[in-house]
Order: sequence, then C-alpha cells, then structure tokens
Amino acid sequence: MPVDEGLALYAAAHEAATAFRLPLVEVGTYCGRSTLLLADAARAAGTIAVTVDHHRGSEEQQPGWEYHDPEVVDPEVGRMDTLPTFRRTLHTAGLEDHVIAMVGRSPEVAAVWGPQVGLVFIDGGHTDEHATADYEGWTRHIAPGGLLVVHDVFPDPADGGQAPYRIYRRALESGAFTEVSATRSLRVLRRTAGPLDGDGSGT
Repeated sequence: MPVDEGLALYAAAHEAATAFRLPLVEVGTYCGRSTLLLADAARAAGTIAVTVDHHRGSEEQQPGWEYHDPEVVDPEVGRMDTLPTFRRTLHTAGLEDHVIAMVGRSPEVAAVWGPQVGLVFIDGGHTDEHATADYEGWTRHIAPGGLLVVHDVFPDPADGGQAPYRIYRRALESGAFTEVSATRSLRVLRRTAGPLDGDGSGT
C-alpha cells in the first residue's frame, strides 16, 4: 500500500473510531501492515481493531503467482501461513492489546458477527466470488454514518482486477453509500441510507 493510500486509510479509521467508538473491521490481514493503521486509530479512540483472515493467502499469493512469498510457507504442511508473521508485526509495533485477530473465512465470521462497526476495510480475495462475499457479509454491520473502505479499486481493467471495482460500484448504486474520498486505488464511502438487506443493497 503506497504511503498516500495508507494515510487515507488512517484518516478514515481515525474519523470512524473517534465518532463511533465502535470496532474497526479489516477483511484481509496478510502480514498486518494495514492492521497497524487501524489499530493505532482504535487505540487513540479507546476502541478495538478486528482483522479477519484465514492466513492461507489469496489467489495471487499462491505458488506460481505474481505475489507469492515462499518465506511465509509453512514447511510442515506446505501451505502459506501468514499468521506468525502477522503476530510478530503486532508485537513489534506494541499493538497486540488493540487488535482482535479472527482466523477464519470472512463470510463465516461475518455471519456470526453481532455488533455494529464504525468502519469496514475490504482488502481480501480479489475474485468476484470473494469480494462479493466480503461486501455482502460485512456492509450490513456498518453503523449509519460509518465508513466502507475498499482497496484496489481500478476503473481501468489494464490497471488491475475488477472485483473490488465492482463492489465499490455496487455500494454506490445501492443508494446506501456516498463517496467520501478517492486516493489512488483506495475508496472511502459513507453509509448514508437506512437498513441494508442481507445482500448489501439499500432498503
């Protein structure tokens, strides 16, 4: 994540944490770089950051793909496992007490999640299946006035995958969200409408 996108994410997290004192949720932890931004904002406001990931890597991080990192492969099971690296990231930053790490698949965690949240940051799997499941699972938990942040939004297919762009457009077209800011591929939207249906559409 470029510095300007990180600053925009932090600004959104700080705004939401300060305004609502509700959890800030991240979908897609990887090794925890963006988690630190949410956790620092949560700490300052007296709330908590919650980050959700199965820690087995998304599609583009698997062996043979562009973003594969062999250093995060568990040699015993032969699969990616970013959880140990993530825990070290939190420890080094001194933010362990301000983060709840939920290890599991996003739709299943969203289905059992109860309270409203002040912010949802979607940066998980980039297929339509995964991005749509993240959107539908988590947007209904955003408090009115809370923020939805989507990473890797590329209107031009030549710049990157289209799944995050499609859920960003879906949020706007639902009538339940309005755009607050755009910084490179990071989009910040505010929930402005009433209750959301189970599929993330406005009512």
